[in-house]
Amino acid sequence: MPSTKEKFVFKITVIGDGMVGKTSLIKKFTQGSFQTDYIRTIGAQFSKYKQNIEGDTCTLSIWDIAGQDEFFFLRPSFYKESKAAIIVYSLEDNQLGKDSFKHISNWHNDIKKFCGKIPLILLGNKVDLIDKNILDESKMLKLAQKREFLGHFITSALTGEGVIKAFQVIINELYHKYKKLDDFLKMKV
Repeated sequence: MPSTKEKFVFKITVIGDGMVGKTSLIKKFTQGSFQTDYIRTIGAQFSKYKQNIEGDTCTLSIWDIAGQDEFFFLRPSFYKESKAAIIVYSLEDNQLGKDSFKHISNWHNDIKKFCGKIPLILLGNKVDLIDKNILDESKMLKLAQKREFLGHFITSALTGEGVIKAFQVIINELYHKYKKLDDFLKMKV
């Protein structure tokens, strides 16, 4: 249970296929670092991050959920109490990129099934590995609008491009949503 100072505690779940860079994105955002060696997530990993917004401290519990199929049975328990989710896919022009883009709908349906209508953003990661001139953002934006994502962001965990901006959108959305609720409840007392 959060203390009175920590009234804004949010669980954000990061999902997507294995090897799309979920762990690296979280590390870049929370620690400012990038690890070159791939270490597979087993089940889930957890990171904490604190940020002040308008004089209030927001504590984020960021859950990095393994994307490999063998962990599918664990996901519902990991999704519980998520206040928002980030779906990550790879922009790479290879099978991983194609498959991870195709699977966005599956991840979207999965999180909606267990969490209902929570704020979602979509991240196309690994932009540093492709030629930006051939990037067709219209297809991605169309999908983001159709699925009612708060936004679509092009990111690179290696360079940091788009990472902070993407996380800030979801954090600000949560803060303002729950700040309104907190203010409303104070008025009722």
